[in-house]
This record gives sequence, C-alpha cells and structure tokens, in this order.
Amino acid sequence: MSVADEFIFERTDIWHEGKWIDLWSVVHLLSGTSVGLGFYFFHLGIPASVLLALLSFVAYEMWEALVKIEETPTNRFMDVILGMTGFLPIFFIFAPTLQITSLVFLFGFVFTVNVVMSIFGWQASQKAAILQKRVHKQYDIRRAKLLERGARLRRRLHRK
Repeated sequence: MSVADEFIFERTDIWHEGKWIDLWSVVHLLSGTSVGLGFYFFHLGIPASVLLALLSFVAYEMWEALVKIEETPTNRFMDVILGMTGFLPIFFIFAPTLQITSLVFLFGFVFTVNVVMSIFGWQASQKAAILQKRVHKQYDIRRAKLLERGARLRRRLHRK
C-alpha cells in the first residue's frame, strides 16, 4: 500500500458520490422515467415491466460495483429506489394519459436530458479521478523528499 492510499482525497465537485443521494440521483430518477415511458410504449404488461425495471436497476448497480465505481451501500440502494420512483408513477399514472405522439416526444426529451447529464457527470468524474491521481503522486513525491531530508539530517547528527 502506498502512502497515497492512506492519504484521503475528498472530491468537492458537484458530481461526487454522496452517502445517500447526489447529483447522480437525478440521472437514476430520469432513467426510471425513461424506462417507464419505454416499457409502457412497448406494452410489455404490468408484471413483466415492473420486474424488468427493478432487475435492470439492480443489475446496473451490481455492474457499477464490479467495475469498482465507489459508492456507499446506502447510495446504491437509493439509486435503485430512485429508479423505481421515476418508473412507477410514469408507467402507472402519467403514461396512460398520453397520446402516442406525446409519449414518444416525452421519452425522447427525458432520455436526451438523461444522456446529456450522464455525459457531463462522467466527464467530471474522470477529471476528478485524474486530479486525485495527480494529487496522490505529488503527495508521494513530497513525502519521499521530506523523508530523505530527515534521513540526511539524522546522518549528519550521528556523525557529530
């Protein structure tokens, strides 16, 4: 384990992961809305739609864990809850009141906003990861220099 691993770097950008919710929560809510509109459009049926939506949100969180996207367990849980919170009212209440043209337009709009937010969030996260690595590297270099100076000073003191 390097010294940098012990050094805590806390992101301060608006996209950093929160304990319960964060800006990514909006993306999960919009994803649930998109899924609700899409599943309603394709008439998959109520049980299949609800089950597929839930499984999709859970599977996505499992994928995030596999690729080492760091989140607290409470945040992962809330991401699934927010996905379903976007899905359920759209699928059961709002989508049935829309004409097909409005449904398709709304799906396109929500999906586009969701994708744009995801792209901006991902770019911000990647920049933060690069900054974190740079800060850890600088910390390691400065610590190594400081330890070397201390060692030289101890050698000088021992000689005298």
